[in-house]
Amino acid sequence: MEEGRRERKKRQTKQQISDIATGLFLEHGFGTVTVAEIAELADVSVNTVYNYFPAKEDLFLDRGEDVVGRLSRFVRGRDVGESAARAVLRETRAEVAAVSPRVGLVDGYDRYLRVVEGAPALQARLRRVQQEACEDIERTLREEAGAAPGDPRPLLVGGQLAWLQRCLTDFVAREMVKARPAAEVSRDALVLLDDIEDLWGEQVLAYAVRAA
Repeated sequence: MEEGRRERKKRQTKQQISDIATGLFLEHGFGTVTVAEIAELADVSVNTVYNYFPAKEDLFLDRGEDVVGRLSRFVRGRDVGESAARAVLRETRAEVAAVSPRVGLVDGYDRYLRVVEGAPALQARLRRVQQEACEDIERTLREEAGAAPGDPRPLLVGGQLAWLQRCLTDFVAREMVKARPAAEVSRDALVLLDDIEDLWGEQVLAYAVRAA
């Protein structure tokens, strides 16, 4: 469906607010910047900012919903004959190989990470996002595999998929703060994904295979 004028205007306003907020946070830190300052520079009211971003943390972590549902999207989009874990590995490898900013592989990411390191509120929000991602993938696996209510496998396999996402995120963050080139970190991250696959047994790698 083609985007209407109203929807396009709302999207552009939200993006403008987010871009201005991110620039201010990177320059001055999360704690010192106020929502009122962001609203003034974006030429909108404070209420408008909160309409788009319910909390100040959302202005910096505006991809939270995308992160929460990322694993589930990979699993739901798996090919016929492909398991949940192999779909996640395939999609994640593709993003890493493409040196995608979606996995933190972008020059300047170290500045973003330093803002997070200096803001306990952002760290708490990130932990919550990780927990929500784990809960989301468990629900998805339970649905996709048709698991019985007491079956522990969706929880266990989902935990492994969420662990992969955290491992990759932590690895990329640790290497990018060293100011290493993103393409170089990408090559090492691909090795990490191979190592994770080698650690997983068939109980993980063969779970929730999509039937023909």
